[in-house]
Amino acid sequence: MASAHHITVACVVERDGRFLFVEEQVNDHLVLNQPSGHWEPGETLIEGAVREALEETGWDVRPTALLGIYEYEPPELGYGFLRFAFLAEPLQHHPERSLDDGIARAIWLTPDELRAAAGRHRSPMVQRGIDDALAGQRYPLAMLAHLSPALLRKP
Repeated sequence: MASAHHITVACVVERDGRFLFVEEQVNDHLVLNQPSGHWEPGETLIEGAVREALEETGWDVRPTALLGIYEYEPPELGYGFLRFAFLAEPLQHHPERSLDDGIARAIWLTPDELRAAAGRHRSPMVQRGIDDALAGQRYPLAMLAHLSPALLRKP
């Protein structure tokens, strides 16, 4: 049983029938993942997802919906992941931007190409996010409320 969960954010970005992924180095293997990473203190979940997409792919994106909240506990780790995944539209690419350490490249794949590479998925959350997006799953961004301590103070 995992002792704690890491909170992560991810973007599922579609353009012309292809989805944006990263090839990243994990334990001497090149794996496929959505642009994703850890949620950092001081940012909203949406801000974190936008930041991770830019850092890992060089793409500015705009989240349009919450796709889902996914929990996964890899058997080989002593902790799990709680992923907030967003549907996002691509806005602008910055090809001159260097990508995060460990990211080999950003790549656009069709759903069939992704499924054919199932052995290279970083986790089951990769395919599940695409399946949910293709099934039309969407939740309004307004479901997420970020409460500031300043809002909770009484005069």
